[in-house]
Amino acid sequence: MTAAPSSAARAPRDPGRRERILAVAAELAARRGFHTIGMADIGAEAGIVGSGVYRHFGSKDAILVALLDRVMDRLQEGAARILTEAPDDATAMSALVAEHVRVAIEDRSVLAVYHREAHNLPEEDRRRLRRLQRHYIEDWVGVLAPLRPDLADGELRLAVHAAIGAIQSTLFFRSGLDPQRLATQLYGMAHACLGVEPTASPQ
Repeated sequence: MTAAPSSAARAPRDPGRRERILAVAAELAARRGFHTIGMADIGAEAGIVGSGVYRHFGSKDAILVALLDRVMDRLQEGAARILTEAPDDATAMSALVAEHVRVAIEDRSVLAVYHREAHNLPEEDRRRLRRLQRHYIEDWVGVLAPLRPDLADGELRLAVHAAIGAIQSTLFFRSGLDPQRLATQLYGMAHACLGVEPTASPQ
Protein backbone atom coordinates (compact mmCIF):
# COMPACT_ATOMS: atom_id res chain seq x y z
CA MET A 1 0.00 0.00 0.00
CA THR A 2 1.40 3.39 -1.01
CA ALA A 3 1.85 5.87 1.81
CA ALA A 4 -0.22 9.02 1.58
CA PRO A 5 1.80 12.08 0.62
CA SER A 6 2.69 14.42 3.41
CA SER A 7 0.83 17.71 3.82
CA ALA A 8 4.03 19.49 2.73
CA ALA A 9 4.12 17.46 -0.48
CA ARG A 10 0.44 18.17 -1.15
CA ALA A 11 0.67 21.90 -0.48
CA PRO A 12 0.49 23.88 -3.73
CA ARG A 13 3.22 26.35 -4.43
CA ASP A 14 2.35 30.00 -4.34
CA PRO A 15 2.22 30.90 -8.07
CA GLY A 16 3.24 34.49 -7.32
CA ARG A 17 6.15 33.62 -5.08
CA ARG A 18 8.74 33.48 -7.86
CA GLU A 19 7.73 36.92 -9.10
CA ARG A 20 7.79 38.25 -5.55
CA ILE A 21 11.33 36.96 -5.10
CA LEU A 22 12.43 38.63 -8.33
CA ALA A 23 10.75 41.93 -7.47
CA VAL A 24 12.32 42.01 -4.02
CA ALA A 25 15.75 41.02 -5.35
CA ALA A 26 15.60 43.80 -7.94
CA GLU A 27 14.65 46.41 -5.38
CA LEU A 28 17.31 45.31 -2.88
CA ALA A 29 19.99 45.08 -5.57
CA ALA A 30 19.13 48.50 -7.00
CA ARG A 31 19.27 50.01 -3.52
CA ARG A 32 22.22 48.19 -1.98
CA GLY A 33 24.09 46.40 -4.78
CA PHE A 34 23.55 42.77 -5.69
CA HIS A 35 26.85 41.61 -4.19
CA THR A 36 25.84 42.89 -0.72
CA ILE A 37 22.63 40.87 -0.39
CA GLY A 38 22.16 37.18 0.36
CA MET A 39 19.42 34.66 -0.19
CA ALA A 40 18.32 35.13 3.41
CA ASP A 41 17.95 38.89 2.82
CA ILE A 42 15.84 38.28 -0.27
CA GLY A 43 13.70 35.71 1.52
CA ALA A 44 13.16 37.92 4.56
CA GLU A 45 12.08 40.86 2.42
CA ALA A 46 9.74 38.63 0.41
CA GLY A 47 8.28 37.03 3.54
CA ILE A 48 9.82 33.65 2.69
CA VAL A 49 12.35 31.65 4.69
CA GLY A 50 15.75 31.59 3.03
CA SER A 51 15.47 27.89 2.21
CA GLY A 52 12.16 28.59 0.45
CA VAL A 53 13.94 30.82 -2.07
CA TYR A 54 15.97 27.78 -3.18
CA ARG A 55 12.77 26.04 -4.26
CA HIS A 56 12.59 28.56 -7.11
CA PHE A 57 16.24 29.53 -7.69
CA GLY A 58 19.26 27.36 -7.14
CA SER A 59 21.59 30.24 -6.40
CA LYS A 60 21.81 34.00 -6.16
CA ASP A 61 23.38 34.04 -9.62
CA ALA A 62 20.26 32.31 -10.95
CA ILE A 63 18.14 35.15 -9.57
CA LEU A 64 20.39 37.71 -11.25
CA VAL A 65 20.21 35.88 -14.59
CA ALA A 66 16.40 35.65 -14.34
CA LEU A 67 16.14 39.38 -13.59
CA LEU A 68 18.33 40.43 -16.49
CA ASP A 69 16.70 37.99 -18.90
CA ARG A 70 13.29 39.40 -18.01
CA VAL A 71 14.14 43.01 -18.77
CA MET A 72 16.01 42.09 -21.97
CA ASP A 73 13.10 39.91 -23.09
CA ARG A 74 10.68 42.77 -22.52
CA LEU A 75 12.77 45.18 -24.58
CA GLN A 76 13.26 42.71 -27.42
CA GLU A 77 9.64 41.61 -27.54
CA GLY A 78 8.53 45.24 -27.64
CA ALA A 79 10.96 46.02 -30.45
CA ALA A 80 9.87 42.97 -32.47
CA ARG A 81 6.21 43.95 -32.14
CA ILE A 82 6.93 47.54 -33.17
CA LEU A 83 9.00 46.54 -36.20
CA THR A 84 6.20 44.24 -37.33
CA GLU A 85 3.31 46.64 -36.78
CA ALA A 86 4.66 50.16 -37.48
CA PRO A 87 3.56 51.56 -40.86
CA ASP A 88 6.79 53.53 -41.46
CA ASP A 89 10.23 54.21 -40.01
CA ALA A 90 9.28 57.47 -38.30
CA THR A 91 6.42 55.81 -36.44
CA ALA A 92 8.63 52.85 -35.56
CA MET A 93 11.37 55.12 -34.21
CA SER A 94 9.02 56.99 -31.91
CA ALA A 95 7.43 53.73 -30.78
CA LEU A 96 10.85 52.26 -29.93
CA VAL A 97 11.64 55.36 -27.88
CA ALA A 98 8.27 55.27 -26.11
CA GLU A 99 8.60 51.57 -25.29
CA HIS A 100 12.09 52.02 -23.85
CA VAL A 101 10.89 54.96 -21.78
CA ARG A 102 8.03 52.82 -20.46
CA VAL A 103 10.40 49.99 -19.49
CA ALA A 104 12.85 52.41 -17.86
CA ILE A 105 10.08 53.84 -15.67
CA GLU A 106 8.10 50.66 -14.93
CA ASP A 107 11.09 48.31 -14.52
CA ARG A 108 13.47 50.90 -13.13
CA SER A 109 14.91 48.63 -10.43
CA VAL A 110 15.54 45.71 -12.79
CA LEU A 111 17.10 47.89 -15.49
CA ALA A 112 19.34 49.54 -12.88
CA VAL A 113 20.47 46.08 -11.77
CA TYR A 114 21.22 45.23 -15.41
CA HIS A 115 23.58 48.15 -15.72
CA ARG A 116 25.26 47.71 -12.37
CA GLU A 117 25.53 43.95 -12.17
CA ALA A 118 25.79 42.48 -15.68
CA HIS A 119 29.57 42.17 -15.28
CA ASN A 120 29.00 39.81 -12.31
CA LEU A 121 27.16 37.23 -14.41
CA PRO A 122 28.69 33.88 -15.32
CA GLU A 123 30.64 34.39 -18.56
CA GLU A 124 28.24 32.42 -20.76
CA ASP A 125 25.22 34.41 -19.59
CA ARG A 126 27.11 37.68 -19.86
CA ARG A 127 28.05 36.99 -23.47
CA ARG A 128 24.51 35.91 -24.32
CA LEU A 129 22.96 39.07 -22.86
CA ARG A 130 25.55 41.30 -24.52
CA ARG A 131 24.71 39.65 -27.83
CA LEU A 132 21.00 40.31 -27.30
CA GLN A 133 21.78 43.89 -26.37
CA ARG A 134 23.73 44.37 -29.60
CA HIS A 135 20.82 42.99 -31.62
CA TYR A 136 18.48 45.40 -29.86
CA ILE A 137 20.75 48.33 -30.72
CA GLU A 138 20.84 47.16 -34.33
CA ASP A 139 17.04 47.29 -34.45
CA TRP A 140 17.22 50.98 -33.54
CA VAL A 141 20.04 51.66 -36.01
CA GLY A 142 18.14 49.95 -38.81
CA VAL A 143 15.11 52.17 -38.22
CA LEU A 144 17.11 55.37 -37.79
CA ALA A 145 19.28 54.95 -40.90
CA PRO A 146 16.59 55.87 -43.48
CA LEU A 147 15.51 58.82 -41.32
CA ARG A 148 19.06 60.19 -41.02
CA PRO A 149 20.77 59.53 -44.37
CA ASP A 150 23.18 62.34 -43.50
CA LEU A 151 24.82 60.22 -40.79
CA ALA A 152 27.60 57.71 -41.28
CA ASP A 153 27.28 54.27 -39.72
CA GLY A 154 29.29 55.18 -36.63
CA GLU A 155 27.27 58.36 -36.20
CA LEU A 156 24.01 56.40 -36.31
CA ARG A 157 25.23 54.13 -33.53
CA LEU A 158 26.43 57.11 -31.52
CA ALA A 159 22.99 58.72 -31.82
CA VAL A 160 21.22 55.53 -30.73
CA HIS A 161 23.50 55.04 -27.73
CA ALA A 162 23.02 58.70 -26.79
CA ALA A 163 19.22 58.37 -27.00
CA ILE A 164 19.11 55.21 -24.91
CA GLY A 165 21.56 56.75 -22.45
CA ALA A 166 19.31 59.80 -22.10
CA ILE A 167 16.33 57.56 -21.32
CA GLN A 168 18.29 55.51 -18.82
CA SER A 169 19.57 58.55 -16.98
CA THR A 170 16.42 58.13 -14.88
CA LEU A 171 17.85 54.89 -13.45
CA PHE A 172 20.48 56.73 -11.45
CA PHE A 173 18.89 60.11 -10.82
CA ARG A 174 15.63 60.77 -8.98
CA SER A 175 14.11 63.78 -10.73
CA GLY A 176 11.04 64.03 -8.51
CA LEU A 177 8.85 64.33 -11.62
CA ASP A 178 5.59 62.43 -11.77
CA PRO A 179 5.73 59.43 -14.18
CA GLN A 180 3.82 61.11 -17.03
CA ARG A 181 5.93 64.25 -16.94
CA LEU A 182 9.09 62.16 -16.68
CA ALA A 183 8.04 60.07 -19.68
CA THR A 184 7.35 63.21 -21.74
CA GLN A 185 10.75 64.70 -20.91
CA LEU A 186 12.68 61.50 -21.64
CA TYR A 187 10.74 60.98 -24.88
CA GLY A 188 11.65 64.45 -26.13
CA MET A 189 15.29 64.20 -25.05
CA ALA A 190 15.75 60.86 -26.78
CA HIS A 191 14.34 62.21 -30.03
CA ALA A 192 16.68 65.21 -29.77
CA CYS A 193 19.63 62.81 -29.51
CA LEU A 194 18.40 60.94 -32.57
CA GLY A 195 17.79 64.14 -34.50
CA VAL A 196 14.26 63.20 -35.54
CA GLU A 197 10.88 64.64 -34.73
CA PRO A 198 8.51 62.54 -32.60
CA THR A 199 5.43 61.29 -34.37
CA ALA A 200 3.19 61.45 -31.27
CA SER A 201 3.28 62.02 -27.54
CA PRO A 202 4.34 59.02 -25.40
CA GLN A 203 1.39 56.91 -24.29
